[in-house]
Amino acid sequence: MAESSVAEVKAALAEVGYLADEPAALVSYLAQELGKPVLVEGPAGVGKTELAKALSRATGRELVRLQCYEGLDEAKAMYEWNYRKQLLRIQAGGEGGWDDVQEDIFSNEFLLTRPLMQAIASPEPVVLLIDEIDKTDQEFEAMLLELLSDFQITIPELGQVSATTMPIVVLTSNDSRELTEALKRRCLYLWLDYPGAEREMEIVRLHVPDLSESVARQLVEVIEMVRALDLKKPPSIAESIDWARTLLLMGAEDIDRETFVQSMSIIVKHRTDIDLVAERVGMKLAERSPTG
Repeated sequence: MAESSVAEVKAALAEVGYLADEPAALVSYLAQELGKPVLVEGPAGVGKTELAKALSRATGRELVRLQCYEGLDEAKAMYEWNYRKQLLRIQAGGEGGWDDVQEDIFSNEFLLTRPLMQAIASPEPVVLLIDEIDKTDQEFEAMLLELLSDFQITIPELGQVSATTMPIVVLTSNDSRELTEALKRRCLYLWLDYPGAEREMEIVRLHVPDLSESVARQLVEVIEMVRALDLKKPPSIAESIDWARTLLLMGAEDIDRETFVQSMSIIVKHRTDIDLVAERVGMKLAERSPTG
């Protein structure tokens, strides 16, 4: 039964353009069956964010995304009060005096919901993506624990807001810092790395089916050579797909040194990386060329 269900999840993700390997399909299945958040770690550009988007498409759920950054706080992530509107209400006053005004201004009418609150309060089940959690600090992680454990948020003035529908929660991390054990304990875990040659070949062919198999295979070989270098930013899977589309538009029948140099900026996006890749990979392609 479990294998069948995991296979169905894998097939559903493939239908929306995401080729999940066995661990990714299993964790995606368990996230729904166990109702637990998923922490997806790995280098930038391996498809962590795309997994959440694919789950949204495959399940027909709205995607609610919180993009993390240094200094992100509760007001931007969960909720904040509409101070301007509260002030106007206070100035207007009321027959019951301050007690009635105070009770009034701390009501849902004056609450501004942010992504975490939006996901919890949604009447329809959603996919909540907390993207690049490693860019925040441990205080922010601590704030998340109630949500990740109980799918609820406590607002001091209103009390607890609990989810009426169970969201699928995906947290992504580029592994730039160690996350707390408290956060990890509450999550299923998935490590995503760059795919092997055959899987990346499948991904490229899925998204750019008109590219010839021979050019697609050369593309994957070159991408592997580029990623093996000590670069500031190795090419992502999305950039592999963009390069495949570029080669198709160029009418390339082969990836020789000239074609590579012309289109290299699609996959290499740092000045120092360009010099290194042009020298190392460009030279290897020149050696392969019959006229090289």
